[in-house]
This record gives sequence, C-alpha cells and structure tokens, in this order.
Amino acid sequence: MEWARCVIEQSKGVEIRIYIQPRASKTEIVGLHGEALKIRVASPPVDGQANVELCRFLARHFGVPRQNVRLKSGTSSRQKRVFIEGKILAELAASLTESLKGLKADR
Repeated sequence: MEWARCVIEQSKGVEIRIYIQPRASKTEIVGLHGEALKIRVASPPVDGQANVELCRFLARHFGVPRQNVRLKSGTSSRQKRVFIEGKILAELAASLTESLKGLKADR
C-alpha cells in the first residue's frame, strides 16, 4: 500500500496528491514521486490543457463522471491536489494497487 500516503479520504470523496509530467508520449500512471502519485500526461502545460487531460484521465481510470474530478490546487504547478467526489478510499484501492503492481512487473 505504498500509494496510501498520497491519498486522503474526506467526507464526500478522496483527495489525491499528484506529481504531473506534461508532454509525455502517452497519459499514464508511472509510479510514486515522494508522497505523490506520478502521472505522465500527453498534453502540454499550455492554457490548462495538461490539467484538463489529467482530470479526464482520472475520471476514466476510476470510473467516475468527469465533473466529479476537480483540481483543488496546483493549477500552474507540477504538484497538484485533485478531489474525486463520490468515491471512497476502498473503491480506489484496487485500481491503484493494480496500476502500481503492473509497473513493478514491467521493471
């Protein structure tokens, strides 16, 4: 449960600390970066495109409507906090564990 340090459960959802790497070849979770989940996004950090791509990716990855994923802080920073409304930690746990386990198997 290495990912547990980057996720904070709140009353109406879950907040995730994220370190983003824009202009990647594809959008994907690549591991942990300190106490944040590291995600590469294909979009450039221009006019909020990377933020939009990040929220879209997280909505698809966790199976929630796009409007349930909001950027709480870090709009112009690589370090961000994203709130996912309507999910609890237990619901995200399997997806995060699987994502990070798959990365270790690739190395």
